[in-house]
Amino acid sequence: MANSSTPQTLTVEGLTAWLHAYAALIAEHEDELTELDAAIGDADHGTNMARGMTSVTALLAKRTFGTLDALAKQVGMALVSSVGGAAGPLYGTFWLRFAQPLAGLTEADAGRVGLALHAGVDGIRQRGRAEPGDKTMLDALLPALDAYDAAVADGAGLADALVAAADRADDGCAATVPLVAHRGRASYLGERSVGHQDPGATSAALLLRAAVR
Repeated sequence: MANSSTPQTLTVEGLTAWLHAYAALIAEHEDELTELDAAIGDADHGTNMARGMTSVTALLAKRTFGTLDALAKQVGMALVSSVGGAAGPLYGTFWLRFAQPLAGLTEADAGRVGLALHAGVDGIRQRGRAEPGDKTMLDALLPALDAYDAAVADGAGLADALVAAADRADDGCAATVPLVAHRGRASYLGERSVGHQDPGATSAALLLRAAVR
């Protein structure tokens, strides 16, 4: 989330606000995420994500961080240790990789944040061994990256680039409904997974929406 006084950079304060906003969105949508997962998975995505973000907010309450990477790394570790199922390793990997291009920085501009987003999504792609169209969180995140990059290339600052990414993530999430799942528990259903929105893509879209709240 862009800091209100320096809207074109991501600060430690801004990243903290982004994480709090994401925790609030997960709490708001916990039942929806669980219902989506009940249709094609283990019916625990909402519960697992809520547990993970509760762990993150507890971390934020008891610790302060001097750099963006220090915060992102600890968030990643908290999610890996607290979120069940595939979501913990995937979201944990996202934040651990997100941290790498931000090493030692207290703030980052749109270009640097783009590098962090790419690193995080690449980590998810490698960890989950999924591709576009597999009906996973990547179907929200990869289009979002394209939109972010295009906005920055057109001269947009961080705030506008994140809005473009969040909007495209919402579109990508909705576009999972007609897809056949090829990864995760949903892949066991084959054609029966058609007609259901992917819960991981939904929580991923919420992550980017939280960045612009």
